[in-house]
Amino acid sequence: MLIATWVCIGVIFLSAGKPGRTGRGGARTAVSNLKIYWIDVEGGAATLIITPIGESILIDAGNPGSRDADRIYEVAVNEAGLKQIDHLVITHWHQDHYGGAPELAKKIPIIEVLNKEIPDKLPEDNNFAENIQAYQAMQVQKKTFVKPNSSIRLKPLGKGLPDLRFRFVGVNKEFFTAAAQIGNGQDCDSITDKAMDTSDNANSMVLVMDYGPFRFFDGGDLTWNIEKILVCPQDLIGTVDVYQVNHHGLDQSNNPVLLKNLSPTVTVMNNGATKGSGPETIETLRQIPSVKAAYQLHKNVRTDSTFNTQPEYIANLKKECKGNFISLEVASDGKTYSVSIPATGQGQSFQTVLR
Repeated sequence: MLIATWVCIGVIFLSAGKPGRTGRGGARTAVSNLKIYWIDVEGGAATLIITPIGESILIDAGNPGSRDADRIYEVAVNEAGLKQIDHLVITHWHQDHYGGAPELAKKIPIIEVLNKEIPDKLPEDNNFAENIQAYQAMQVQKKTFVKPNSSIRLKPLGKGLPDLRFRFVGVNKEFFTAAAQIGNGQDCDSITDKAMDTSDNANSMVLVMDYGPFRFFDGGDLTWNIEKILVCPQDLIGTVDVYQVNHHGLDQSNNPVLLKNLSPTVTVMNNGATKGSGPETIETLRQIPSVKAAYQLHKNVRTDSTFNTQPEYIANLKKECKGNFISLEVASDGKTYSVSIPATGQGQSFQTVLR
């Protein structure tokens, strides 16, 4: 199925409404909808989730320096109304994922940071011991080492709202099930493995968030052969509604077998103008029947620029950009959700897939 022929469900234009704000003394005002923001960190990763009572989870923090920290702060404070980041999750030890955290911690309090154990060295980063120092020294209230099959301890949402669960189903290639019923994966023998990835991408933490019937998947920079283990021979994940495209859309990742088994309705790619949006990944997304809309933070402006989604699904069309974000809002019952690019006014709504 070509991207140009994807059918959207109920196209609407959304205002950039703000979720619950933190009031005096840290008390949060109740809100009805869960929100997700994909913040443009130029081919790094920074995904901000706000629960219906205003508790915040930031998955990764972009690149070192002030640019990405400023963009995260802008969305967290001026769009989401936050006064603190309650939980910062770092999926793996590459600088485009953890590098912006120290600068962000200077701008807004970070209560808890959750990560896997920090290695003494990293083969793909000769300066890792030096690069990680600022992260290790940043001021946070609590540090938690994540084990597979654990969850973030979130505050209860209260009566009338669906259950919200945020699980680490994979850490350092050790995986646990998130599926309600484990079945055999589909098309497990249809795709050839690639060369073994020995970088920390393959060790990325895999996160699944369930809000009632709504399900979101974030696999960090997980790579091709390891992705297959999640769904073959047994499918440990099940289907999802929204898939954050692994590894910025690079062709080292996004194994078609994973995508076929996840069967997402919406995909969101945190790529850069010249990073990610790989030809093989784009073709895979075009061929997954379940996908109704594929969003990108950036237009691919390389010479192979034919490998992009539809222009209306791209938040930033030029290399030099303002860093527009993509947002998603889940209804209070978890049965519908809307995706929008507030800067352009584009938006559409979808029904959660029943499982």
